[in-house]
Amino acid sequence: MTKILGKSFLFAEMSESEIERVLTCSGATIKTIDKNDIIFDQHDIPKYLFVLIKGSVAVCKDSISGKRGIVTVIERPGDIFGEIYLFLPKNEYDFYTLVTQQAEVMLIPREFFSSTCSNKCNYHSKLIENMMGILAQKAYYLGQKLQILSSGSLRQKISKYLLDNCDSSGSIKMKMNREVFADYLIVARPSLSRELLRMQDEGLIDVDGKHIKIRDIDALEAEL
Repeated sequence: MTKILGKSFLFAEMSESEIERVLTCSGATIKTIDKNDIIFDQHDIPKYLFVLIKGSVAVCKDSISGKRGIVTVIERPGDIFGEIYLFLPKNEYDFYTLVTQQAEVMLIPREFFSSTCSNKCNYHSKLIENMMGILAQKAYYLGQKLQILSSGSLRQKISKYLLDNCDSSGSIKMKMNREVFADYLIVARPSLSRELLRMQDEGLIDVDGKHIKIRDIDALEAEL
């Protein structure tokens, strides 16, 4: 368990013994949650920070018409979610979390992040410092998604996403499947599939399952 948590940004630069002390001191618990179950729903009261141990979780918000929109997908062991609401004056969530693959999740009570204890333990202060770094990174990620969704047409949104997430060779290994990617872009899956096929036929990209290769980066940038 501590080896998995040691890979999390939340526990960065902390020894296994320090991580164990955090778990004991905070009163953290672990739950196993089945696929398609909800971890927290809209309007629930935020009480915990959630740390993914294994599995996959989607953070979602539905449109007025009922179309599910995926804000982000949590699938890397050690990644956290629900953290923003620990520091807001709001008393309820605006989003809900759907388990997309059976998950083990650690729950850390929000009170542990309010202040350090009277012992002023270094590991407690380090945990709070790490949390601030995570919040800054999440703000950047959400800003990036806002840029993608405001890019215009579906093709422009796809192009923006691919250009922002490709490696130096122009390759992207998608973390999301086709359905989840469509929800992320807030479009119907058939529309996304058709547009990807058109872009491939036009020589812009190659699609092979979750692997996408940009064939003409200049042409893709010209789409924006």
